[in-house]
Amino acid sequence: MLWRGRRQSDNIEDERSDSGGGFGGGSPGQFRVPIGGRAGGGGSIIFVILVVLAGWYFGFDPSQILGDGGGGGQITEDSSSPDSGAPASDEMKQFVATVLAETEDTWSGIFKANGLTYEDPKLVLFSSQIRSACGFASSAAGPFYCPGDHKVYLDMTFFQQLDQQFGASGEFARAYVIAHEVGHHVQNLTGIMSKFNQMRQGMGEAEANQMSVRVELQADCFAGVWAHYTAQKGILEQGDMESALNAAKQIGDDTLQKKTQGYVVPESFNHGTSAQRQTWLARGYKSGKLSDCDTFNNPV
Repeated sequence: MLWRGRRQSDNIEDERSDSGGGFGGGSPGQFRVPIGGRAGGGGSIIFVILVVLAGWYFGFDPSQILGDGGGGGQITEDSSSPDSGAPASDEMKQFVATVLAETEDTWSGIFKANGLTYEDPKLVLFSSQIRSACGFASSAAGPFYCPGDHKVYLDMTFFQQLDQQFGASGEFARAYVIAHEVGHHVQNLTGIMSKFNQMRQGMGEAEANQMSVRVELQADCFAGVWAHYTAQKGILEQGDMESALNAAKQIGDDTLQKKTQGYVVPESFNHGTSAQRQTWLARGYKSGKLSDCDTFNNPV
């Protein structure tokens, strides 16, 4: 990725020196799906941006959200292992700040093209454990988005785990992780998350899991939309998108369950299979259109 020298976001909150000790990964058999995880039971809230039903549910014009938009997206990464107490100027932090800046540019452009104003999320860097508006979380939960405070939370040692444990290396694999969580922020800004929070109270676990899969796949598709505009800016290098697709494969529910417990339990899936995650990431990347990310009205 050609990320160095590009704008870095000011929306980084570095809490690594205040949030605890080293990385706590959890036991292998209980390791949570690391993308879009819930914080204290409330981090990865569910649902999808609907093309037609959104307007019916929430009383707004779906075309405001589902139009094409312009913007950019860019990434950065460092192959060194980040340290829990790393200085504020470390290169990995610069990478994260650059990726976040590129998501800001992309989504601001898309929202503006549709007469809307994008609200930048904050990204909190933490070490080991953190408390958010969604509750307490440890590094074992993986990166997550909290709709209660509009913040993405990231322990950067997850990138090391993504590479060494999951076999998903590369700068764009790491960028995909950030872009996925920002995708949840986009969902939150539409008001759909809060609506589903109400709806899921009357759902059984299996039904809630199925809806969770749809929102996670949409966040993957949104990450692909961001990658589409990133490519247009000439930032991507050969093999970047392949590394992101490999990351999507490695953190699919079926792949993780096979790796951690030796068998799969489809009714427990809440993020999507490897094939589903790759498909929706690639779909967003190919078209760059939010209207192609309707995981509610299309088979997943």
